[in-house]
Formats: sequence, C-alpha cells, structure tokens
Amino acid sequence: MMKTSWFQGKHVLVIGLAKSGMAASKLLRRLGAHVTVNDAKDLTGTEEGRTLKDAGMTVVSGGHPLSLFDSKVDYVVKNPGIRYDTPIIEKAVSLGIPVVTEMELAGLVAEGDILAITGSNGKTTTTTLIYEILKRSNVHAHIAGNIGKVACAVAENTKKDDVMVTEVSSFQLKGTEYFHPKTAVLLNIYDAHLDYHGDRADYEYSKGKIFANLTAGDYAVYNADNPSAASLAQASSAKLIPFSANTEVPEGAYVKDGAFYFQNMYILSVKEAALPGRHNQENMLAAIAASMLHGAEAEEVQAVLKTFTGIEHRLQYVGDVHGRKVYNDSKATNILSTQKAVEAFDGPVVLIAGGLDRGNEFDALIPSLQTVKAAVFYGETRDKLKKAAQAAGVADTVTVDSLTEAVRHAYAYTQENDVLLLSPACASWDQFQTFEERGRCFIEEVNKL
Repeated sequence: MMKTSWFQGKHVLVIGLAKSGMAASKLLRRLGAHVTVNDAKDLTGTEEGRTLKDAGMTVVSGGHPLSLFDSKVDYVVKNPGIRYDTPIIEKAVSLGIPVVTEMELAGLVAEGDILAITGSNGKTTTTTLIYEILKRSNVHAHIAGNIGKVACAVAENTKKDDVMVTEVSSFQLKGTEYFHPKTAVLLNIYDAHLDYHGDRADYEYSKGKIFANLTAGDYAVYNADNPSAASLAQASSAKLIPFSANTEVPEGAYVKDGAFYFQNMYILSVKEAALPGRHNQENMLAAIAASMLHGAEAEEVQAVLKTFTGIEHRLQYVGDVHGRKVYNDSKATNILSTQKAVEAFDGPVVLIAGGLDRGNEFDALIPSLQTVKAAVFYGETRDKLKKAAQAAGVADTVTVDSLTEAVRHAYAYTQENDVLLLSPACASWDQFQTFEERGRCFIEEVNKL
C-alpha cells in the first residue's frame, strides 16, 4: 500500500514488546512517529529497554498504567496476543483510538504484493509450500508472519515486483483496518481461540477481515468444502478462486480421479505428493492455486509437492527406522489436530499422545482411532486418553510418565511398515516449555532407536 507517511509526527503507543512489538516500534520510529513502548515486564536495565531508549523512544514497563492516555495518543499498536478485554485496550477503544496490530503496519509499508494465508489449521504448511514454489519459480518471494519472521520488518524490504507470502492469525487480523493483500487465502474455519474472541461470530469476523479490502482485481482463494470459509469469501469483491478435495471446481483447484488440477490443468497425482493426509490435500490445493496465480508454472509446483515432507513438528516426516515410518506432530495441541494426523494414514498406526490437562475429555477422538493398533499415553492426560482409546477398541494401551518412556514402549509395539506417530492432542506445558521442545525430545529419542 506504501503509506510510509501515515505515521509521520503521530503519537503511537506500542503495547506488548516481544519480537513483533520490537519490530513495530523500530519501524514506527523510522517512519517519524513519536513512540512510547509499554510492556508488562520490567525492562529496566535490559538490552531491549536500552535499545528502545537509544532510538529515541519512551519506555514504560512493569505494568499497563491507564495514565499513558493522559498524554496524546493517536494510535495503539498492540501485541496480537493481548486480549481486547485487557483494561488498557478497553481504555483505548473507549477513547476512540484506533487499535491495530503490526500486520496493519506491514500492509502500509509493503511495496510489492502481499499473499496472505489464514485458517484454523494448515497455515504454516500452506504458507511454506507457496513460498517454496514461488522461490523455485524465480519469483522474488519473502516469507513472513507467525512462521517466525515479523511481517512489518519483512514488509520494509518488499519491493515493487516482490511477493510477500504471509501467514496471518485471527489475532492479527482482528487488529487491521486497511490491510489489503493482493491474494487472500482462507483454508478453513473451525472452533478455535474462542477464549480470546469470546464467541464463534467474532472469530469468523476476524478471519473474514482478510477479504475486507479486496477489490475486483484481487483474488480470494477459499476452501469450497468449508461452509464458513466459503461464505466469507463470497462476500468479498475479489475474483473467487475455490479449491476442493471433493468437487470439481473448474475455476479453481481440485482433486479429480486421484490427481490435482488447477483450472482444468493436470498438475500431478495425489500419490506423487510427499505430504500425507486428506487435510494436506487441501493445503496443497490452496498452495497450487495461490502460487500459480502469482506466476508459478506446473513444473515448479510438481517439483515442490513431490519433495516437500512438511514443516518441523507439523506431521513432520522424521524418517524410516528399521522399516517403520516415523512422524513428529508435536504441534498437535488439540483434539482436532490429532484427528487429522491419525486420519492421514491408512494404518496401522502406533500413537503417542499426552500432555497438559485442560479439563476436557477426549471422547471426540474416539472415531479417529480405528487405524490405531496400539497407543502409549504420558503426562497429565494419560488416563483420560487411555479411557478414550479403550472405548475406541484400540488393542493395546499403555500409560507412562514421560515422553522418553513413551517412545521406547511405542516402538516395541511397531512392526515393519507401521507408522509411529507423535500427535499429543494436548499442550506441552506439563513437561515442556514449548511444543518445539517436545518435538525435539521425540526426535532425539527416535534417533536413539
């Protein structure tokens, strides 16, 4: 959009530091804004605090005092994770001050096209697929968003003929007003993050903002098999590009007779693609459509889909261990993700699951466990998961204390050609700091085999 003068001379309050807050603060300062940074953590004597002050910013830390609004504030840029019912955000809204996320800044400063991807599941895989396809097609592409690179920092380096491939969350989209991608991809909408959004309506509204500013010259790529996604896309002014794993949609991407097609062009057979599972078929269809709209050729799409084995910790193919195929799906922190992971394989599967107990039962997992021949559960939820597995008729179920023990026990149940799958269905925080740490532990134990 290139509105680099937008914040010149404005007074901007950045609430919440972390990577996105730091990047947003630095960018706003370079754009000529008067910046005050506020964080709940005490930044006194820290490197971050010194860096911000040296750049000419005011730093208020150790809490979120409402007195920050005693001085002039034209905009609030908040960390996406800060809820809207936080008193300081409620105060800004009550004063009529625009509250945005750094994704709004990215849209304002990017000179090239933004290709934005959102959805309840599959964002990171699809974003990476698109980026890899475009890169292989000699399109000057950048990757950004929740994938690890702060969008507004990447946007600064996105030139006129570049494409910025950006993963966008509902948290980020809720805090946008003028965000305008050239191509917006909506993968799916399921119940998620309702504790943050309050209800399904606000969640869908936030996801739908990815389409809000599209015009007739833009593209809305959407999952025709997901009613909520289809409804939101069809309300936009963009050219509609559906994708479907169930139905032939000639104007978009689809599966027909066991092969991927885009606008009636054969791409490759489903069996040739390296990623397993029905949900990944949807991710690949979205990637095919979005990348080909931005100049990728069929040959480049084929090459990437044949070799791309997944994102780390997201149904990641770890390797072949004595004839067993091992997958790390540590990112599966909820039941839906584990359902999709287990259903990705025809079987037989030996499953490892468990983790933080959030008070829920696992009955919803029962229908998906038909291909699981044995399961090993660990952590706080091990007994609940065992109960669900037994109800599903899983032949062998074992509970252990740790993931390390779980790997050894699970391997003992495998035979050649089986799948050994870590897909926890729970957050990692009972025994690990992050799902990444959990995934790395799993891989280390597998390597010992």
